[in-house]
Amino acid sequence: MPFGLAPACTTPTRLADGFGHAQVALFAVRCYVAREIHPKKMVPPFSNEKFGVLIHLHQNYNLYCGTSQRPFSHELDGKQPDSQCTWTWPAVIFSFRWLSLIFIVFSLLFSGYTGFERIFYVMFTVLYWGISYLYHYSRGDFMDRLNQPLEIRANYKWLGILGVIGLVLFFIVQVFPQTSSETLEGQTTKVISKSKAEAAATAFASDRLNIQTGIADKPLVTYQSESDLYGYLSKEKLLDDYNKKYEQKYPYDVFRVRLPESDGQGYVNIDVHMNTGNVVGFSITPPYSKYAAAMAESSETLRKQKLRIVEGNMTVDDKEEIAQSWLQKLGYNTSQLKVASGKDEPGLIYTDPSSHIGESQLEFRFAFEDGQLHSFLPGFSVPSSHTAYVEKQTSSATMLTMLGYGLFTIVLGILAIIYSALTRRYTSFARGLFLSLFYFIVSMLTTYNMLPVLEAEGFSQFGLVVAMVVQVILSIAMTVLLYFSLVGGDGLWRKAGYNAWARAKEPGYGRYVLHSMFTGYLWAFILMGVQSVIYLVLDRTIHSWSTTDASQSPYNMLYPWMLPIMAWMAGISEEAVYRLFGISMLKKIVRNTFVACVIPTLIWAFGHTLYPIYPIYTRPIELLFIGLLFSLIFLRHGYIAVMFAHVVFDSILMSFSLFSMGDLTNILAGVITCIMPFIVAWVIYLFYGKKKEKPYATTPPPEGLL
Repeated sequence: MPFGLAPACTTPTRLADGFGHAQVALFAVRCYVAREIHPKKMVPPFSNEKFGVLIHLHQNYNLYCGTSQRPFSHELDGKQPDSQCTWTWPAVIFSFRWLSLIFIVFSLLFSGYTGFERIFYVMFTVLYWGISYLYHYSRGDFMDRLNQPLEIRANYKWLGILGVIGLVLFFIVQVFPQTSSETLEGQTTKVISKSKAEAAATAFASDRLNIQTGIADKPLVTYQSESDLYGYLSKEKLLDDYNKKYEQKYPYDVFRVRLPESDGQGYVNIDVHMNTGNVVGFSITPPYSKYAAAMAESSETLRKQKLRIVEGNMTVDDKEEIAQSWLQKLGYNTSQLKVASGKDEPGLIYTDPSSHIGESQLEFRFAFEDGQLHSFLPGFSVPSSHTAYVEKQTSSATMLTMLGYGLFTIVLGILAIIYSALTRRYTSFARGLFLSLFYFIVSMLTTYNMLPVLEAEGFSQFGLVVAMVVQVILSIAMTVLLYFSLVGGDGLWRKAGYNAWARAKEPGYGRYVLHSMFTGYLWAFILMGVQSVIYLVLDRTIHSWSTTDASQSPYNMLYPWMLPIMAWMAGISEEAVYRLFGISMLKKIVRNTFVACVIPTLIWAFGHTLYPIYPIYTRPIELLFIGLLFSLIFLRHGYIAVMFAHVVFDSILMSFSLFSMGDLTNILAGVITCIMPFIVAWVIYLFYGKKKEKPYATTPPPEGLL
């Protein structure tokens, strides 16, 4: 709606008598700015007969009457506004969109503003327009009504234009190396294959360590990352300098190759540079090693005591003799190294005063067991202040996840069961079975695919079984939550007379799914652009930063090409729980669609605070806006369209993880990932398009409004 004060709805008489000269003048200005009407056509508001122009604009500009429940339209629908409507503060607040647009144009032209200030004003205007669009349009009648033809009412021209803009922003901000985030930039160098890493590790074990590896057990190759170091460098904007000076010799990302010894008892871990194939560190674990158990001690004092016992009470001279020998073997200059560890501390640490970046300094860390060398790991230290900050942030994120997300999601699950029973006459308990079963199967496949991560952490066979059992229980719980959210959400919307989730037996279902898919793709492109701008602004305002997470890397999956199926899990479950059911249930409580969108969106956003992005409120801020746009898509086009938008959005982002691996198989898998939603929708269209459509029943929809 163009800028200016405007009532939510009013009658011609009240509009004429209540506006006054100032309001009509402002109304004329906004019409002039919008280029919809020339100001000469405006007339004084004292005559209802001469006020038809404003009444025409009143309808044409979607001045919505909240009690009439009419859909918004950019064309006249021939209906008069409801006479019972009054002014509302949100309607007034969100009436300044065109004023904000004029403001942004002047701010861009005004040379006194910095580049960031211009970006901020653009971002502010975009978000303001988006929220005001959601507010006004969420009050309308957008979904299909029951017993009405299935139809996706979308302006593909504008969605296409905005989608292209979103893609351009995404590639500029997140993909292109010269402008991309530091995380993506670090993936541009070609990565060696796991087989090459295994060959390099095997040769090193034989030539340097004199250890013969066994062939009974297959070597385990996993991706490991010094996330604390990477996070510190990212936070302090030191990644570029580090990559140029030190990354080739002291990488923060490595392939860790676990080679079992020939006797089948012990094993050796060898760290291999992911780009050069050079060995950069190693550890030797003899049979019946107690080193891991000592390191698992939570108390720092007790941990040091246990490690000293594991070492065999070696003296500093004994440690230095072994360490010096290995440093010389590996070609390091020992003349400039200094001992940094204390006399009674376990292990041995050398520092190189000439090599530092920020507050981080090069260290050569040695650990010992039973009088022998246990590990040698060179790398840069992490300042204690940074470590303490991350620990505090992680603790807060855990609390937000448990309370803000976990607790309220459980509440939503309980309410979903209740409303499924209360609305059973409007829905069917068979509706959510297929999607719920699909979710459970995909969840199990995803867990199985992550077995290398558990094995790399030292899980025994019994531990792996226990972990799988726990995951099965959690997957069953989430499947139950999804099922009742689908049933309860469908029942609530149908009770209110809306067809939020079309049924396969309805005429035109195949074509409806196909159009929902096209709409989902365009909205996903828009969301990618919005996300990119949000990242850019958050980086410049709160200085957000991220670090690595080896547990989520496709390198640590049995089959990396299976990673994108998680996008279908998220799209199906999250849109069912937080949009299909969450919005409908909360609207019954709060009696306001916008608030009903915000609450489940916040719950959903808090569930992403444990991602390695800091400060921890970075992702909730991002996902608040992304979630509100998902809510808008749902209210405008229904569950199937928003599910496709979510799946496409996540699939494209995940596909870049496959592209970064560089091999043909995963590149093809990434391409297929991007087009899989299209394939699924096309198959559904071909299957249901052949069915003969039956005429719709003429019985009125069930009574009741959300």
